[in-house]
Amino acid sequence: MLLLIINPKFKQKSYYSEKPILTIAVDNSSSVAELGYDEKVTSILNELKNSKELQNKFEIDAYTFSKELKESDSVNFAGSQTNISKALKDINKLYKDAIAPTILITDGNQTYGNDYQFLSSKIKQPIFPVIAGDTTTYVDLKIDQLNANKYAYLKNKFPVEVIATYTGNETIQTNLILTANGKRLASKALTFSPTDNSKVVNLNVSATKIGVQTLRATLTPLNLEKNTQNNSRYFAVEVIDQKVKIALVSDIIHPDLGALKKSLESNELRGVDILKPNEASSKLNDYQLVILYQPNRKFSEVYQNIKSLEKNTLTITGLQTDWNFLNDIQTSFRKDDLQETEEVQGQLNPNYTNFLIDAIDFSDYPPLENMFGDLEFNVANEVILKQTISGVSTDSPLLATYSDNNIRAAILAGENIWRWRANSFLTQENFIEFDTFLGKLVQYLASNKKRERLTVGYESFYYGNREIQLTAQYFNPSYEFDANVNLTAIIKNKDTDETTTYPMLLNAGFYTVDLNNLPPASYNFTVRAEGKNIRKSGSFKILEFDIEKQFLNADTERLQAIAAKTSGKTFHVNDNSQNIISELINDQRFKTIEKSNEKVVSLIDWKYLLAFIAIFLALEWFLRKYYGLI
Repeated sequence: MLLLIINPKFKQKSYYSEKPILTIAVDNSSSVAELGYDEKVTSILNELKNSKELQNKFEIDAYTFSKELKESDSVNFAGSQTNISKALKDINKLYKDAIAPTILITDGNQTYGNDYQFLSSKIKQPIFPVIAGDTTTYVDLKIDQLNANKYAYLKNKFPVEVIATYTGNETIQTNLILTANGKRLASKALTFSPTDNSKVVNLNVSATKIGVQTLRATLTPLNLEKNTQNNSRYFAVEVIDQKVKIALVSDIIHPDLGALKKSLESNELRGVDILKPNEASSKLNDYQLVILYQPNRKFSEVYQNIKSLEKNTLTITGLQTDWNFLNDIQTSFRKDDLQETEEVQGQLNPNYTNFLIDAIDFSDYPPLENMFGDLEFNVANEVILKQTISGVSTDSPLLATYSDNNIRAAILAGENIWRWRANSFLTQENFIEFDTFLGKLVQYLASNKKRERLTVGYESFYYGNREIQLTAQYFNPSYEFDANVNLTAIIKNKDTDETTTYPMLLNAGFYTVDLNNLPPASYNFTVRAEGKNIRKSGSFKILEFDIEKQFLNADTERLQAIAAKTSGKTFHVNDNSQNIISELINDQRFKTIEKSNEKVVSLIDWKYLLAFIAIFLALEWFLRKYYGLI
């Protein structure tokens, strides 16, 4: 007991050895097989993993990568995309505090992601690339990039921009040909030389019929070309016969007007005219949607014409809105005019159902300004954004949609929306996030279609190697989202008549199905609700394009650059694996480290002392009992 009171402490020291870690990352994309190096990659991978010399010196961890890095030593070379930079970043995060050189077995051809040769400042581990591909330069013509609008208007011409490149030592001539269903639409003769090896070609093509037109751009192959698959590129254009016209009516000058116009016109299917209330009144019949910016009493005639023409509207209010007029002129919503201002931010409602909204963190967006008070609705409505004030969420809507007698409308209770568009550019270096969000809202408001119980979202065409997904929503007779129904998608290949049925899975308020395994072809589909007499049909097309087949050589220059910048060394897959093994074994940077671990153990935590005390207490009780002392 005295020892317990004193509680002496003891030090325990143990020693252990920690081997360096050898990471082997193997490119599992189809480009390795296309270059004919799949068997050699598999062979050298097995030789490295099974090397007794490496096993004695290193702890060996094997990974494969294409789109994502995976812990695996099994390769099938089926990856449809390659992101080498992400694989290297992930490995660096996993072993940032360890000695862990990386053997990178790849052809070096990356299809998306940041340029991996500039990662040297972020990667602490030496990289030893093993080049899996031909380093010889061959004569090659290639369509590097093709740019075309997604939509075109009937009887108009749409531009097609083709960027073509040439690799070779002689001056050659070829033809760039645009075709659709075997019919030549346009062509241009091109001349390349070793110094003039890149061309930007612009062609104009007529849109002659409504619907999706599939076109093909082709460079006439040379006799000595080894890879002709990169000579052609499919693309598609959807021809439509009308453009959505939007009237933006305002009596004041404000930066929001320019931001709204630029955002909406980023899609060529939309045109925006900024009008004063007095000139808008007689022109409203020419527009599918009317945006009412900070209405006042000068909007009186505009509201009368909107009501008689049954136009869909988007109302934007702010500090210069006349709420007394607005409360009198319409009955869908109201707000008390308290003559005080406030700054509000938005909080996205994930359960909004009228259309799919990407998850955007509006809490990072600058606040909007509005008059103080809650917005109250007198009709059925759905909130897209709730108001938050100083980080506190309120029940008052900031942005909401509503309908009255099948007329669609929305209201945004705040001005300075131009700050939101600017914030989108500052954080992402483009306006896509904001423009897409506003575009979906306007697309919903500009449509005159009646609400349906089953809606399906899809594109008219998809490019190969991209995500192919159908989304659907099902509503009960009260038009409330039903999360308990079973939806199935029936997909039929028009070319082969093969039919496949997929169950649709519920995900964040939408039913979805991934169709990434479908080959390029034209398809019809039907989405049906099981046990209900409700279905929706449509069609789409998958265009043939395999980016992994566009490469002719290994990207030796980038692999040598990343090796030099990380103090590594390059090898070729044809080299003897013993050369790689010897390089790693003899590298003095990779040594086994002996580490010690010291523990300070308190006597009160010593389990043997507890047993010792228990035994002697029992023995003392037994002896006292035996001698009659208790």
